[in-house]
Amino acid sequence: MSLVIDETIEIDAPAAKVWEVLTDFERYGEWNTFCYEASSTLEPGSAIDMQVQLGSNRRPQREWIRTHTPGVEFSYTMKPVPLGALHSLRSHTVVPLGADRCRYESRFTLAGWLSPVVKLALGKDLRAGFTAMTAGVGKRAVA
Repeated sequence: MSLVIDETIEIDAPAAKVWEVLTDFERYGEWNTFCYEASSTLEPGSAIDMQVQLGSNRRPQREWIRTHTPGVEFSYTMKPVPLGALHSLRSHTVVPLGADRCRYESRFTLAGWLSPVVKLALGKDLRAGFTAMTAGVGKRAVA
């Protein structure tokens, strides 16, 4: 059973502003309580290094950029665990809804035969983190 976390919000800000918030990794600590540090070139195949807050634990996380369409979307994935045990996909997408309004779509999927164990152990904290980050993107973009 996969763990899927979908968060979508409409933001009263231009899509370019939301994109700027999402890709200004140096400022994540100012607004992002879940992923409070990140760095990446967003070049497909390159690393994205993050520091994440899962419940009361802070931990480093290294994943790999899968796709990047400047101004529109980027996604990344963990290094798959052998034998199909665990794999993930995280995506960020910005959809313009007009000159000063857009939709931010956040999606996280964790699958593989070990995913039920991870879901049981970390599902609540992952859901809370992604929800907080999505809200944070909206607040930061209109600030």
